[in-house]
Amino acid sequence: MSLWARVNQLPPPVLEQIRYIYGNSFPIEVRHYLAEWIEERLLNAPVYQHDQDAAYEQEAANFLNQLINELERTAINLPEDNVTGRIRLNESARNFRQLFSHNPSQLYSHLINCLQRERQCIAYPNECVNVQDPEIAEVINGLQELQMLVRVSENDNRNLVKDYEHLQLEIHEITKNKALLENLDNAALREHARTTLAQQERQVNEMVNLITGKRLQLVENFRKTIQLTSQVQEKVLHKYLTTWKINQGFAGNGAAGMSASNLDTIQAWCESLAEIIWNTKDQIRLAMKSKQKLNIEEPNLPDFLPQSLVEVTNLLKALITTTFIIEKQPPQVMKTNTRFAATVRLLIGNTLNIRMSNPLVRVSIISEAQAQATQQSNKASEQSCGEIMNNTGNLEYNETTKQLSVSFRNMQLKKIKRAEKKGTESVMDEKFALLFQSSFAVGHGDLVFSVWTISLPVVVIVHGNQEPQSWATITWDNAFADINRVPFHVPDKVSWNQLAEALNTKYRASTGRSMTAENMHFLCEKAFRTNLQFPVSDDLTITWSQFCKEPLPDRTFTFWEWFYAAMKVTREHLRGPWNDGSIVGFIHKTKAEDYLLKCQRGTFLLRFSDSELGGITIAWVNESNDGQPQILHIQPFTAKDFATRSLSDRIRDFEDLYYLYPNKPKNEAFDRYTSPPVPSRNRNYIPSEVRAVLMGPSNNNNSSLSYPNTPQSYNHLQSPDASRDTPTSGLTDITIRDRSDSQRSLATEYRHGMVPSVASSMVYSPENAYTYVHSPAYSDVSPQGPPPAQEFGSPAYVPATVEQINSTESSTSTSTVAATNASPLARASGNEAVIQKLIESMLDGYDGSPIDCDMERELNNNTVTTTTTTANTSTVVNGH
Repeated sequence: MSLWARVNQLPPPVLEQIRYIYGNSFPIEVRHYLAEWIEERLLNAPVYQHDQDAAYEQEAANFLNQLINELERTAINLPEDNVTGRIRLNESARNFRQLFSHNPSQLYSHLINCLQRERQCIAYPNECVNVQDPEIAEVINGLQELQMLVRVSENDNRNLVKDYEHLQLEIHEITKNKALLENLDNAALREHARTTLAQQERQVNEMVNLITGKRLQLVENFRKTIQLTSQVQEKVLHKYLTTWKINQGFAGNGAAGMSASNLDTIQAWCESLAEIIWNTKDQIRLAMKSKQKLNIEEPNLPDFLPQSLVEVTNLLKALITTTFIIEKQPPQVMKTNTRFAATVRLLIGNTLNIRMSNPLVRVSIISEAQAQATQQSNKASEQSCGEIMNNTGNLEYNETTKQLSVSFRNMQLKKIKRAEKKGTESVMDEKFALLFQSSFAVGHGDLVFSVWTISLPVVVIVHGNQEPQSWATITWDNAFADINRVPFHVPDKVSWNQLAEALNTKYRASTGRSMTAENMHFLCEKAFRTNLQFPVSDDLTITWSQFCKEPLPDRTFTFWEWFYAAMKVTREHLRGPWNDGSIVGFIHKTKAEDYLLKCQRGTFLLRFSDSELGGITIAWVNESNDGQPQILHIQPFTAKDFATRSLSDRIRDFEDLYYLYPNKPKNEAFDRYTSPPVPSRNRNYIPSEVRAVLMGPSNNNNSSLSYPNTPQSYNHLQSPDASRDTPTSGLTDITIRDRSDSQRSLATEYRHGMVPSVASSMVYSPENAYTYVHSPAYSDVSPQGPPPAQEFGSPAYVPATVEQINSTESSTSTSTVAATNASPLARASGNEAVIQKLIESMLDGYDGSPIDCDMERELNNNTVTTTTTTANTSTVVNGH
């Protein structure tokens, strides 16, 4: 399928954009009728390093002649009833011959660029410029009109030069005739010569008046061209390019920036403007040169050409200096001795021979004061306040992308010199910027321009714990900086609704989903430390100090630090459930309780903790002792907890939780995020996993907190104390607790011969006591005492912990599995039975009453010998 056939399948707005690209000088009908012919010659056209090369000019001239011949041939071969098509093609052939015969490369390069734009529109149809914008249509129409004015001025100037040459011949003839007249002696001949000379002088005067009129018309065309160029350039640079730069700041907060195709379109406009301005400048200089050769004084007519030359040169300077931009900004929170990247680009790089010199670009870091001085003087400062490695590079032209740019990929900030702090300022409030500067000649080297541009503000840090406050500085600056500000001034007070939009944008970019209106209202009340009506008014303002300097009531952290921590933990550990809407997150504790009290037992929701940075807690409906619903809150989990076990896995472990608010089964909400079973890395070992256990009491008579296969009467299981983890040299600790939570320990030392490791951690819980067994590989000595009693860290939260659970290999025999199911100990088999026998011997005759010191001493002095036979192994364990 041809390129043009694919173009015609694009949406109408994109087709309209392509029509604007071709412009009035190249009718779209020509593209349609000669589609295959044009693509065959231009899609694989040879690439020339310089558009002014003789080979390039010859190729363009050949293409123009062939195009005109093909138009005339196609017009003849059209059906007789297609009169309009014939007229249009013949008319186009005549126009091409008249407009481009003296400059065929203009049409040639225009068509190549149009085909390249067609390819971009096919690849990224949704990113094409919205041609419904009337101002975009004005820019495109203005550029087309300017191109037409430039061609008219070129023709008029060319004709005027011919008239000047003819006038000079006539003046030379008059001068010669005057000399002959003085040498004539014959009166009749003298009189005839005088008459002829007078007639010639009248003709010369008429010619001078005609030339003067043409020259004045040409000057008027120059003035019109300059005026229209100024208007179009103002719109391109100060509307579209400025908007693109502003969007870079918003993109720093996570907003969707303008796509690459938008910048490519702006570059195409800027390159067209550069060609128009440069051609106009050349035409003005040619007109001035021709007038000087003629040496005719016009005392009654002001000479506008010098002023026009100044104006067009200023337009060129503004265009060149403004189109030196930072395409890829450096990181706005920059850590010393850490590599970073940036890219600068010159949007007129395909014109004015700039790409031939590969200009050098140098990067330095400057302070806020130095940035202000650079802006005020409009001159790049030679000063810097730091040392950057790998800070030079050359602008290089890419033939594929048609871009003149340089990418700095390995810059590194080695040193930074800070200013003196004032008041409560910190290093995280201090702003710097990267300064990119270069210089190059344009045209034929007669004009040299120095260009510079300043990056968005950056904050320099030396440690990761400085990031939160640094991002507060950058977020505020990106959201509220004015494009024409004095670097880097920002307002101290802004509308809350504006800040809320910036926070929502940043949160969406970081986590994948926006906050709800209810979430945003919660943030507003948290920031202002008070209850507010919903929605809040537009005149509600918040200060910089309230945002990130003043601690929240009864807290040691600020509103921003709390928000940043919630965003960070969501991005790193909760992204999936947040995007699914399974996490409410931003909600008051009391409101969460109000919601849950209307729900059935086991309903839960997740909210960010008010008291712990980056903490998320689970609130759920439970039953109190009197059977009434009560709301319990699990002690908040942080990123450190999720590094051990994910939120989804923990929710799966907590069997008291049934429904995600309001009534969604928890397995539907979280099963997709739970971790798959991890196979054993070595089949000689039994794999294990970590599970979360609630530490608080439960009123669930179905033992929802028990492990699978645990007898239903074994309630109130408790995970072992993490501080009691036993080294691999091993020991077996048995802790017995009664209902009054009094604790006695029994540490029994075993000496093993060639005894394999105990298969799994077992749980034994008679009605009046519960026991956990921690079973490492081997044990000679028990180096630790009894585990401390676990207590709630806060009366507002139910603590939870994690417990190591071993599981048998899949190769376990059927008889072993059956034995496991029959044992009071979950999955007890093989050497596990040894532990079971040991426990039963020690607890023989124990009635569940608290163990006194004498009884404990007796148990510790007891010697137990247990023999058990597994399917293939006979093991004897002697307890000492």
